[in-house]
Amino acid sequence: MPDLLDQKIVNAKTICRLCEGNNLDSVLDLTPTPLANEFVTSDLIKIDQPTFPLGLSLCEDCSHVQLKHVVNRNAMFTDYVYVSGTSKVFVEHFKNYAKQVLDTFKPEKHSLVIDIGSNDGTLLKFFQDAEYKVLGVDPAENIAKLANDSGIETLIDFFDSKLAEEIMIDRGRAEVILANNVFAHIDNLSDVTVGIRDLLTEDGIFIFEVSYLKDVVEKNLFDTIYHEHLSYHSLKPLTKFFHRHGMKIIDAIEVSSHGGSLRVTVQKASGKKAVRDNVAELLHAESELGLHKKQSIASLADKIDVLKNELSQLLEEIKSKGMTIAGYGAPAKATTLLYEFGLAPYLEYIIDDSPLKQNLFTPGNHIPVFSYKKVVDHHPDFLIILAWNFAESIIRQNVSYLENGGHFIVPVPKISVH
Repeated sequence: MPDLLDQKIVNAKTICRLCEGNNLDSVLDLTPTPLANEFVTSDLIKIDQPTFPLGLSLCEDCSHVQLKHVVNRNAMFTDYVYVSGTSKVFVEHFKNYAKQVLDTFKPEKHSLVIDIGSNDGTLLKFFQDAEYKVLGVDPAENIAKLANDSGIETLIDFFDSKLAEEIMIDRGRAEVILANNVFAHIDNLSDVTVGIRDLLTEDGIFIFEVSYLKDVVEKNLFDTIYHEHLSYHSLKPLTKFFHRHGMKIIDAIEVSSHGGSLRVTVQKASGKKAVRDNVAELLHAESELGLHKKQSIASLADKIDVLKNELSQLLEEIKSKGMTIAGYGAPAKATTLLYEFGLAPYLEYIIDDSPLKQNLFTPGNHIPVFSYKKVVDHHPDFLIILAWNFAESIIRQNVSYLENGGHFIVPVPKISVH
């Protein structure tokens, strides 16, 4: 893709994001895709959207896994279509998340809590309700406006060390800094981490949640690989990274969101909170799995092919009987799934609960996206759940569709028909 590279829309990554070494080894290549959230209006569907290389490399020095190519962040995040509050599952997740943080670490009442990549402020609302001062930081103007309008003050910007200094001057230091499903999106992690460290109080904590490489490998969650996700984090390289920046991991737990995520708690190296046993236990589990070896990541290619063939056979059989198929959910991961498995020809349309995506067309393939009313009116024979991490709740909430003869297909991590 020489033209795109020349325009600096996408750049090859030659230096490790965590250790800054240059020993990056290619371990996996997926089908190139457009940007995962670049939905288009009807007047643009005849225009071919650019696709970008989608592959992983492994740092031989620190074991960090990362995308081989980086797309300009302004192209991905300035105008955004993902809103946390549209998912009841995520609202409940964030409610429990906030409670666990407050119960476990007991930050000082009325102290400042900052969320980096705060989206519509769903998580911060729970801290605000618990009488903490809150501040969100998010570069997406449309989403940040929703947060500000709802009473969650949000700065419309990318977080970095310069912004951290400005916040500290204006508001003082934060007792808690959060970054959920965003620490994997940042290219210059060193500068952001320096900003977080300097903005924390001496005994403050930084907590972030990311898709866990261990789950990606064990469960074949290949569709969590897309251009927004620059890093595929695991505990071993993160431990070295934070140590290099004068910080220390004190807790690490596995959580179920997005099919399998890692929640990490970090403090300054001088912090007084004890390191929990979970950290050593997870490091041991990663080692036992061989997670940091090239063959572990490369093995995904064979797993993907097996799953693709199985799903293609199923969909071909359904189509051969003259039955109809639509998609349920248009999350970012669906773009990777649609392209890698070539699903577009099978789907008549996709439904999604987010008003920001309804009446638009999916990136590249330009499949129309509608509200659930389309299913009521059209009643497709099969709905393939592209938002598979919400499959259980989706099926539970749509019993009437099943009772009227409809069927759900869950494509990942393994195929099941309901």
